[in-house]
Amino acid sequence: MSVGFYSDPKTPPPPMSPSLVIKERCFFNPLQRLVWAFWNLQTHCLSPSFPVGALHVEFSQPVNLEEVEKINPEVREGGRYAPKDCKALQKVAIIIPFRNRDEHLKYWLYYLHPILQRQQLDYGVYVINQGGDETFNRAKLLNVGFEEALKEYDYDCFVFSDVDLIPMDDRNIYKCYSQPRHLSVSMDKFGFRLPYNQYFGGVSALSKEQFVKINGFPNNYWGWGGEDDDIYNRLAFKGMRISRPDAVIGKCRMIRHPRDRKNEPNPQRFDRIAHTRETMNSDGLNTLSYKVVKTDKYPLYTKITVDVGSPKK
Repeated sequence: MSVGFYSDPKTPPPPMSPSLVIKERCFFNPLQRLVWAFWNLQTHCLSPSFPVGALHVEFSQPVNLEEVEKINPEVREGGRYAPKDCKALQKVAIIIPFRNRDEHLKYWLYYLHPILQRQQLDYGVYVINQGGDETFNRAKLLNVGFEEALKEYDYDCFVFSDVDLIPMDDRNIYKCYSQPRHLSVSMDKFGFRLPYNQYFGGVSALSKEQFVKINGFPNNYWGWGGEDDDIYNRLAFKGMRISRPDAVIGKCRMIRHPRDRKNEPNPQRFDRIAHTRETMNSDGLNTLSYKVVKTDKYPLYTKITVDVGSPKK
């Protein structure tokens, strides 16, 4: 498998609401190179790194994790990396909610580790595995990842990523900004368009302060759907706006798959979304309850298996 170049200049930008979204254009031109050079200067890099730009992402060949380890020798046990000759501006924890997606995780590790190293981030990869056979709870797993990552390192930025989403451009920086950042702007699943203006699903980045300000994510969304819109509402109610790269930089591919068992659509999601303002202060980090079952440190990631309980009857 190889990473190559890909471009599609005809892809239209997604529709966005200017009042709710901060758009950022950063094409690969002399000005962008100047911006990237300034980034390297800010990080005090002795060996400046430049992005490749648009990447070819495909899933036709299986991934061997031993080979991925060989091509990422600087990644330490548990999926930790920090540039040797740079002072990274942010310490980034990447949180992946997970259950029974081992093949998808292999692709994610294969593509993302080289990208994150080119972006010269001080980062760690945390796979939060929901144990047991209860209905999947994505948002609660993300809260768990936030809490568990902070026990290991003083992270100040958190990237929350689905395991089946791969960025198609390494200029899409997996870091935090002055406003919450939505990174998966244009997915192939949606025809490389934003499905709706308030969409905040897939891959997003929040600083520690931003995350705490909204009391983290909701714990009571069991099954598929709704939690992303609840999170968007929380941000809006706290006076924050969504920052996004443009539709070219923010392109990503999804690994296609059937819906997971025990992740059926949540029939309560619309009612819960309608009441975010009333529930956000009593449903989140301050009411998070879980039990760590097992922690495994692998060469490319840390896997934390947790019991997050079950939905209330």
